Amino acid sequence: MDARLRAVEEGLFEVGRRPPLGAYLAEAWRRRTFAYTFAGYRLIGGLLDNRLGVLWIILKPVLTAVIYGTIFGFVLSSAARPDDWVPYLLTGVFVFEFFTGCFSGGSRAITSNTKLVQSLGFPRILLPVAVVIEQAMRMVPITLMLGVLLLVFGVPISWSWLLVIPILAMMAVFNLGAALIVARMSVWVRDVQQFIPTINRVLFYASAIFFQVDLIFADNPVLLTIAHLIPTYDFIALARGALLVTHPAPLLAVIAAPIWTVLAIGFGVVYFWRAEARYGLSE
Repeated sequence: MDARLRAVEEGLFEVGRRPPLGAYLAEAWRRRTFAYTFAGYRLIGGLLDNRLGVLWIILKPVLTAVIYGTIFGFVLSSAARPDDWVPYLLTGVFVFEFFTGCFSGGSRAITSNTKLVQSLGFPRILLPVAVVIEQAMRMVPITLMLGVLLLVFGVPISWSWLLVIPILAMMAVFNLGAALIVARMSVWVRDVQQFIPTINRVLFYASAIFFQVDLIFADNPVLLTIAHLIPTYDFIALARGALLVTHPAPLLAVIAAPIWTVLAIGFGVVYFWRAEARYGLSE
């Protein structure tokens, strides 16, 4: 019994036993270096497989903006597009890229690291955390490229651009909550991973990346309110409000974004933690 008490005092727990939430999070914080290191290795490993390396981080959202911008540029009426449509489009695509990477990567955080989960003892929450850290690293060159492109298309630089940093930081916390939820769901029902691209695509169109919801739903306040409450739209609207002075974020988005963040991370952490003792057992 003394040995067991000593082990608990040192932060160790029995195999197959879920530690208390507070102790679990404390242990995860103590091992946070693992998440940083793992994220760095994942980023470097993914870039080494491509000849263009780090350029693909920037090219992916740029190509997405070009392709969809070209298509919807002909489909949408001019009334649905703002005058500064290209900066509007670029901001939406680049910010949404952050969510997509975290959400898709989070769904595979446990299932793609089966051997690691089964062979080493550590808080499994560090794997989804590593995914979000990796995507945050990717957002550094992406955000810098977005700033360059905005300048090219005539958007004046201002001090409000610095607000993008706390906005993306808050979005990272929201993304982590979403990643934790799909990470656990994907362990028990692998089919969840098949739905992730569809969910991403639906949110991509629903987040007003190509059009102005305030114009489209001007005569329908119910649909307008629903559109303003979509989490990904809220973060994109905040980023646009900081980068494009002609597109201030709606008040509802300003209020909803931090609420979504608290709800996502709160539920995500508890939901993921409750299955901690079973990760790897069903693989």
